[in-house]
Amino acid sequence: MIYIDLEHKRPTDADLPQEVRWTQQQWDTWLAESARLVDELAVLDAAGQRDQRNALIDQHSDHWGKLKPWLQALSQGKCWFSEVRNPYMHYDVEHFRPKKAAKALDGQERDGYWWLAFDYMNFRLCGNVGNRKKGGWFPLRDGSLCSTYGNRCEEAEFPYLLDPVISDDVALLTFDEEGKAVPVPGASPWDKVRVKETVKRLKLNEHAPLAEARRSVWQKVTRLIEDFHTETAKYTLHNNPAARAKATAIARQLRGLAQRTEELSAVTRACVIVRNDPKLQQLVMG
Repeated sequence: MIYIDLEHKRPTDADLPQEVRWTQQQWDTWLAESARLVDELAVLDAAGQRDQRNALIDQHSDHWGKLKPWLQALSQGKCWFSEVRNPYMHYDVEHFRPKKAAKALDGQERDGYWWLAFDYMNFRLCGNVGNRKKGGWFPLRDGSLCSTYGNRCEEAEFPYLLDPVISDDVALLTFDEEGKAVPVPGASPWDKVRVKETVKRLKLNEHAPLAEARRSVWQKVTRLIEDFHTETAKYTLHNNPAARAKATAIARQLRGLAQRTEELSAVTRACVIVRNDPKLQQLVMG
């Protein structure tokens, strides 16, 4: 999972590729159409016409689809949940809070967050392996407030699902040497449950090619770290300039693997962190 600062991003941002960047007029038009559609949904909901309301959402799925290239650009083409481009490839614009019906842990359904169906802040880029299984799954912790159109309080909810646009959520998940997504050491019981349920619902471990890709990265990074320490020892003990050059090159390679543009960069970082070597961490991630 990777953190996406969605709150401070727009399709009009100057650092976007030309083929992705929108004009301000295009963005204003898109936002206006979103507001218009939500007004229509509200009328149908107030009239008790839920089926017609949900049908209207489906009829305008192309509206959120227009933002997919931008959402991909925000993550360098990587799924926000799996952080890969290939094993998890066919991307969906996933609604973090389900738009038509929301399922609890026991499978019971409540009405969805239809007023967020066209809200870009509710969009996440997700490979369809995980998105198909997630569906409308969105349980809340017992006792949590539950947002409604008449009483909006999404920020006060306590969802099980980890959210890539919340940095604290992303920080709860790490990886082990077998390529499995696991809770970070020291996570609270509630946070461990959130990680477990998120991993299970999005098939972050169950999808074998994804776990194998992570394991491969971990093994590669482990070999590089061992080589780095070997070469460092050589130049420390014998003032060997060739060894120093090799160690520098290895550190540069590790830094490259830890960059956000790389697939599974979070696995690289986890592998470095677990060594508990401040100097290595500074060289790779500083």
